[in-house]
Amino acid sequence: MKEVLVEFFSGFPHELATVVLSMIPIAELRFAIPWAILKYEMLPIWAFVFACIGNLLPTPFIILFIRKIFDWMKQFGFLHKMVTKLEERGLSKQETVKKYKFWGLFLFVAVPLPGTGAWTGALIAALMNMRLKDALPSITLGVVTAGIVVTILSLLVPNLLGF
Repeated sequence: MKEVLVEFFSGFPHELATVVLSMIPIAELRFAIPWAILKYEMLPIWAFVFACIGNLLPTPFIILFIRKIFDWMKQFGFLHKMVTKLEERGLSKQETVKKYKFWGLFLFVAVPLPGTGAWTGALIAALMNMRLKDALPSITLGVVTAGIVVTILSLLVPNLLGF
């Protein structure tokens, strides 16, 4: 995968590549920040800023449109199962968000682990019919918090490992 990314992003300005990488589900800023710092030798503050921007860009669109997109995708048999799994996964994570509301969604997004982040947080918000004005501040604060954690780890871990 690394070779594919290197090849794909070779013509991009590093800032744009960081924004685009952080927009990709699953990778998000957990991948984009270390990549920008270690591969592009970008200043950590700029890696953080560009990754947070890219990670947040799809969020309002997910909250506003994902349910309509899922409904459309379910019309196609080969996509129905995938969409159903995504919905089930998102709904399975909603209990914490229901219980703690703003802080539940924030915590879910802020913890930079696989299966968490802005994409899944926005999906949960959409499936719970949360309004954009209620979900977006929580997700934004979570992305910034996750970005700080990942930036610090991106600086510490290579030094601890001797890179």
